[in-house]
Amino acid sequence: MRFAEITGHEDLKKVLVSMAESGRVPHAMLFYENEGCGALALALAFVQYLDCTGRHDGDSCGECPSCRKISRLIHPDLNFVYPTATAIKSDSQTRSASDLSLGLWRELVLSNPYFLENGLYRTLGIEKKSGTIAVSEAKSILEKMSYSAVEDGYKTFIVWLPEKMNAEAGNRLLKMVEEPPEKTLFIFITHAPEKVLQTIFSRCQSLRIPPQPKEDVARALVKLGTDGRTAEVYAGISGGSIGKALAAISGQEEEAEFMRLFSDLTAAALSKDLMAALDVGERIAALDSREKQKAFCNFAGDCVRKIFMLQQNMPQIAWLSPEERGFFTDTAKRAGQGFCRKALGYLDKAAALIDRNVNAKIVFCDLVNRMFLSV
Repeated sequence: MRFAEITGHEDLKKVLVSMAESGRVPHAMLFYENEGCGALALALAFVQYLDCTGRHDGDSCGECPSCRKISRLIHPDLNFVYPTATAIKSDSQTRSASDLSLGLWRELVLSNPYFLENGLYRTLGIEKKSGTIAVSEAKSILEKMSYSAVEDGYKTFIVWLPEKMNAEAGNRLLKMVEEPPEKTLFIFITHAPEKVLQTIFSRCQSLRIPPQPKEDVARALVKLGTDGRTAEVYAGISGGSIGKALAAISGQEEEAEFMRLFSDLTAAALSKDLMAALDVGERIAALDSREKQKAFCNFAGDCVRKIFMLQQNMPQIAWLSPEERGFFTDTAKRAGQGFCRKALGYLDKAAALIDRNVNAKIVFCDLVNRMFLSV
């Protein structure tokens, strides 16, 4: 991927090009973003630029052998690690699940480098499980680092969602992240930097990938095949995330289901109908996977943020579509001023408990009770 293929982020592109041109490339970098804002695309463009033999005009050439291999994600010195369900044993050796599912990963990234976490799990067929980066992934990285680079460039490890890495895996990698061999680069891409193991976080140079302006999101959607009117609408409600806009366009049925649940929950809470609120909790717990239950919590969190922005008289950054404006405006007027801050905490806690395999009925019964009392 070339920088020219990425819409927006012009200042960040200049920073990355400057690093490469000056030769001051950190051995470990942490890109942190709101989900779907383009960190993976920037990381791939940066790696391609580093190894390109024909750079010009602040971008890779896209034509040399290195560029062609990286653009197809088949460069022998480009490695990927990402959350999966479990490590898979093959004969007497334990291979990492990332290695074994690499074909699916390549297909997903090449079709949509702005994909969301749920999109990866659907692609891997593990949407009903919690993804994790297990110790076998760390063992695989260490084994690959013991080999010489195949080509005369950087040996790169892109770790997507390091917050999913367990402590044992992180501890095994610690020494190599701190003092890797020459021309070895780690790029960690996270949506939750506060959840990344502190020992890893502290050894990385951090780079914030901010949400994009509505105009850039719309242009990116059009480039990816969305018609202009649809692109404009979804760019306005995406919160600056191309990935979320694409997911909303392709998954309108799931989003509509989440919206019904959230609106029924707030309506029950505002009308002080506890039995109706508890019924919504049962419906949320009945969603067919833990990842979908977590996705609802994230969706509800975005809804609460919209309510908060309206309460603060900032509708221009509430990212409301015409269809939902009436509901959110009415809810913002009726809900108490302290509701949003409390509700966000409750939703974050519910998502964390679901991630730890706590019984969903207990989690969402507690959630709706707390939402009911705080509205």
